[in-house]
Amino acid sequence: MQKTLSSSLLIAVAALASAGAGARPNAANANEAATARHYASLIAGEPKTAELTMFFTQMPKGGDLHHHYSGAIYAETYVDFLDRQGYCVNKQTYRIETDKAVVDAERAKPPKERNCLASADVYADDFTYRELLQRWSSKDFYNHGANQAPPDRQFFQTFGYFGPVSNANFHEGLVEIKERAIRENVGYIETMFKMSPFVVNKDFDAQAWQNAHDDKAFEAQMRAWMAQLDQDAKFNGSIADFVKKIDEAAAGIDDERFTMRYQTYVLRLLNPSQVFSSMLAGFKAAQKDDKIVGVNIVGQESQMVSMRDYTLHMKMFRFLKSVYPDVKVALHAGELALGDVPPEDLQYHIDQALNLAGADRIGHGIDLAHETNVVAIMQRMREKDIPVEINLTSNAFINGVKGENHPVTLYRKYGVPYVISTDDAGVTRHNLSNEYVLFASRYKPGYAELKKASYNSIRYSFLNAADKARLTKQLDQRFARFEGEIARLDRQEKAAK
Repeated sequence: MQKTLSSSLLIAVAALASAGAGARPNAANANEAATARHYASLIAGEPKTAELTMFFTQMPKGGDLHHHYSGAIYAETYVDFLDRQGYCVNKQTYRIETDKAVVDAERAKPPKERNCLASADVYADDFTYRELLQRWSSKDFYNHGANQAPPDRQFFQTFGYFGPVSNANFHEGLVEIKERAIRENVGYIETMFKMSPFVVNKDFDAQAWQNAHDDKAFEAQMRAWMAQLDQDAKFNGSIADFVKKIDEAAAGIDDERFTMRYQTYVLRLLNPSQVFSSMLAGFKAAQKDDKIVGVNIVGQESQMVSMRDYTLHMKMFRFLKSVYPDVKVALHAGELALGDVPPEDLQYHIDQALNLAGADRIGHGIDLAHETNVVAIMQRMREKDIPVEINLTSNAFINGVKGENHPVTLYRKYGVPYVISTDDAGVTRHNLSNEYVLFASRYKPGYAELKKASYNSIRYSFLNAADKARLTKQLDQRFARFEGEIARLDRQEKAAK
């Protein structure tokens, strides 16, 4: 009798446990369904952008994978950094003065006579402050009628204004980026942080242009100089210093709420020896330090040097990927629109980034529809699981590409994986939540697709497997809380009707 009773009790307990285990997934599924319905009501007909902003500010966004450190910090913060560096800003040119003698002489003058202003002086002079914000970012670009540079020039010129203070105060800048991310429910950022060091070799430059169409000769040239650089104590010392600076800036940034990793980059506007040595330094740095998770290439893609040497740069990446196969590469490729360059120059950039350079992710990719190899490009990205980084605000501002003219419509239609990212949110004055609002209101994807985009930013990050698993689990928990809150809000709205 006792045996039978015990068995019955065990069966009952097991049944209760089974029912309890099933109740949580059912509740979670119900919350997810309620969230999907609520979201669908926000994009039905004329999108309710204020409510979408509230929705996406609260929604967990796994990460931001196309993110430039210097362009992510708002101009207001760079004004604060003036005093930290002991600099001032010229009130006629809005450029930063770094010469200590000039700064000291200006500070010795009465405030009204100063031509070069410290932080407090800038804030006290509203005209200068507003003009500075318009030079150092896109502020007021669309809502005033003053003469101004074209948007692409406006965008790329900002870096020359705040450059002297963006190249210092790294830890403080990272803390600001982190805190802003946490406030809008972003758990991970993979930022393009610093340009890796380089050296100049005029003989290499001349040979590179001569060997541009001879792959074997160019590879032999790269291999020979790489062997010399491998033994160059000064060059290797500069890489060690570079890695140390990143580690110092990154100290204390990671915690239970937030994770950050760093890409190094090369500047495509330089000569071949500078690009190659910087690229080699980036690969070496990524191999040395697990905080440095990838290498990228930056600089306006439509400029003369960028266009002239584009294929040469892709061949450099191909060679160094063969030497350092474990180092990840994300490449700005196809950040071009009709009219930026002659039509034939729109036809190969994404293709070469994939098939020559071996890119693991494509940044922007907005010339897709013009590429000669467009179908094969999308097939390769889909089959090899290579995502494109979508930057809607940036593409609209710099290149005028938006709405149905944006190739995100093609990437989605043909099953190419994508992530939603910010690019330079400080320059173009937005955030990741805004990118989701634009994406939802313009293209009206379902909630499941948006949720997948959030998870994609962890899946396609360059994190190691353990960190991906950790952040994916965190994202699961954050979505469960978010969907529970939206479901509760949905019930309240129904009860009020």
